[in-house]
Amino acid sequence: MVVLKELTIRPTTLEDAPFLVQWLQDQEILRWFPMINQREIEDAVRIWMTYQKLEAGLTAIWQGAPCGMAVLYIQPYKKLSHQCVFAIIVDKEYRNKGIGSVLLTQLMKHAKEKFHLEILHLEVYSGNPAIHLYQRLGFKEFGYQSHFIKEKGEYLGKIFMQKYL
Repeated sequence: MVVLKELTIRPTTLEDAPFLVQWLQDQEILRWFPMINQREIEDAVRIWMTYQKLEAGLTAIWQGAPCGMAVLYIQPYKKLSHQCVFAIIVDKEYRNKGIGSVLLTQLMKHAKEKFHLEILHLEVYSGNPAIHLYQRLGFKEFGYQSHFIKEKGEYLGKIFMQKYL
């Protein structure tokens, strides 16, 4: 078990991008994201990193190195500014140690205090083990799309979850 007092959460910087690329290149991790090749990974990382300008991303640091990141995809439209979708990723070497819980808890606090968000949404694929983390932190399912991903002729469903902050 990781001693969480050694974990630091800080705003994401552009220097964190290579870690995100590295994590997404791992097929075990990429399985739970919609990208399929290097170009799509790089595009997703570029989009993720644009939110660092708003300080809408957080990076978890363990022993001096990034071990996870989360981002709020802040809405530019006033009518939608009370809610947003987020993404989170934890290096597979650091999973099941509480890092995801700390990172997501800090992201929720950040969402409420800095951006005055009322609702966080997420989309997670059926079978993703992170569903248990989201449920433990109070996220509730509000929808399901049965044929979201089609890979190698098989469909994977997407669960929509949300939490009121």
